[in-house]
This record gives sequence, structure tokens and C-alpha cells, in this order.
Amino acid sequence: MQREAYFDNAKLLFIFLVVFGHLIQPLKENIELVNVLYQWIYLFHMPIFVLVSGFFAKGIGNKQYIGKLAKRILVPYLLFQAFYFLYFLGIGKDSWDTTLYDPLWGLWFLLSLFSWHLLLIGYKKIKPKYGIPLAFAVGVVAGYISWIGPSFSLSRTLVFFPFFLIGYWLTKDQLFKWQTRAMKIAAVSVLVVVFAICFIEPTVPSEWMFGSKSYQTLEAGIYGGVFRALLYAVSSLMVFAILLLVPRRGFTFTVLGQNTMYVYLLHGIIIQYVREASLLRVDHNLDTIGMGIIAAAIVWFLASKPVVTFTQPIVEGKFNNLQQWWQNRKEQKAYHYQEKTREQYSSAK
Repeated sequence: MQREAYFDNAKLLFIFLVVFGHLIQPLKENIELVNVLYQWIYLFHMPIFVLVSGFFAKGIGNKQYIGKLAKRILVPYLLFQAFYFLYFLGIGKDSWDTTLYDPLWGLWFLLSLFSWHLLLIGYKKIKPKYGIPLAFAVGVVAGYISWIGPSFSLSRTLVFFPFFLIGYWLTKDQLFKWQTRAMKIAAVSVLVVVFAICFIEPTVPSEWMFGSKSYQTLEAGIYGGVFRALLYAVSSLMVFAILLLVPRRGFTFTVLGQNTMYVYLLHGIIIQYVREASLLRVDHNLDTIGMGIIAAAIVWFLASKPVVTFTQPIVEGKFNNLQQWWQNRKEQKAYHYQEKTREQYSSAK
């Protein structure tokens, strides 16, 4: 099946925002613009990443699929959980957990991704006009239950599942039909207005946008549900605004969008080292441009063919890229040997 450039462009944009957000996170208190950008990005970057993941979950339905899903998601989770444990230990990071049920770094996404597919088995039997509001309601109510937190990524699973469900029901034709000039102008207006609000009053604690803690932990009390509902509304508007602005034509870099999971799982190696070694700092608003360039370079490197080839066994549990590389290498050696033999034979004559 021919790949749709739109979705590779979208995935590439969203993973760039994830990397950029993680890169500037420790620096956001130093420069006002960095703080505003961080809050603005975090309002929608995970919801939209989750939504696109839901869009590609169309094939779910049987036990065989769940078995394959467990191998594709849970095995990498265990491998990367062990890897990041040792890696954090090696670089001297002291704020890490040693348990399998408390995901390190961004590995919560893998646990939640598997859980979203399981939830989808039941939710796809409910009409979207009922199922989607129900999922949002569960996400709001979950915050009132104190034991629903970061363990097993349970809180994030419930909080972000509505976006996964929306992605599941969303069709390509719907997205493309909405990409009119008027809708794009409205989308830009939404993003600008939210950015202006963040600039004027950047006071939303980042923990609210992580979706990993109960209202009690966030000291929000009974009004926590209202605040989460407002965040849902803003995030939803921004998500669809971004989706309407993603270009549909292919670019030279579009192909990198096929490898966003590699970027997601591996960028912590670079980001965490940079943080521990304090290699980056911002002193001026224009420094954010440099941060953007660095984030783009990280995405390009981790999505590149060499990295994907040699990390595919742990990311996807497959060896076909590595086998192809080895086969090509053998063929090249054979070709060079034949050329050398031919030259020697010609010289001898």
C-alpha cells in the first residue's frame, strides 16, 4: 500500500515537538519565550501524537493481533526499561526508579499504547458519538481517584485515551475535506490566540499537561475535574488546528516520518546526557532557534537509515534491515573481489 505523505509529515512534526519540548524543559525557567513555547507545545503535542497512533490502530480485533501487539510493544518496553536503568546509573542521574511498573523516561507511552489497544476492543463497539464523550468523562473522573497515578502509566492511559479513540474513528477523507482555506485561517487563529494567552499568563503547571497525577496530588481538590475539562477543550482545538495545517505533499525529509518510534525511544539517550552534563543553556529569546535546530538534528539522526538498521532488533524485534544490510555488504565485497580478479587477469594478459 502506498504511504500517504501527509501522515509521515504529521508524525515527523509531532516527534520534533516531543524532542524540542524535552530539550527545553530544564531551560524553561531561564527565558520567558522558552517557558511560553514549552507550555504551548505541551498543551497539544502528546494528545496529537496519541491521536495519530489511534488512527493507525484500525486492524485490532482478534487474539492473534493482541499477541503480536504484546511482542511489538511490551518486549521493547522491558528492554528499554532495563537499558535506561543502566544508562541513568552510568551517567549519574539520581532521579530514576528501579521498578518495572514505573516507566522510566518516555516509556510510559509504550505501556499506554498497549492498554489503549485493549480498551479499544470494548470502545469500538460503542458508537463514537457516545464512546468519545464517555472516554473524556472517564479521563476527568480518573483524576479524583487518588491511587490512579504514574504506576503502570494508568493515569496517562485514561487521560489520553480519548484522543486515541478520536484517531481510531477519524478518516483520511474527513481530514482532507476539512483542509479548506477558511479552516486553515481559523486553525492559525486558534494557535496564535492560545500562544498569546500563554505569553500573557503562562501559569499552567506542567504537571497538569503530563496527565500522570491525581487532583489530590496536584492540590486541586474538587475543581480539578473542571480544569482538566478545560484543558481537554483547548488541547482538542489545538490538535485539529495542527492537523489542518500539516502539508499533504511529500518532501525530501518526509520519509523520516516512518521512523518516529525510533526517535521517541532513543532520544532520551541524548537528552538525558545533555541534561546531566549541563551542555546547553539559553540566555536570549533567539537561543530558541538554536534549540530548534538541535532538536531537528536529533530527529534526523535517530530516524536515519543507519540508526534504524542497527536498532531495529530492540525497537521492533525484527532483523530484516540488518539482514538486508549484511546481504548488501556481502554482495559489495563479492563485486569488489570480482573486479579485482578481473583487473589482475587483464594485467596478466
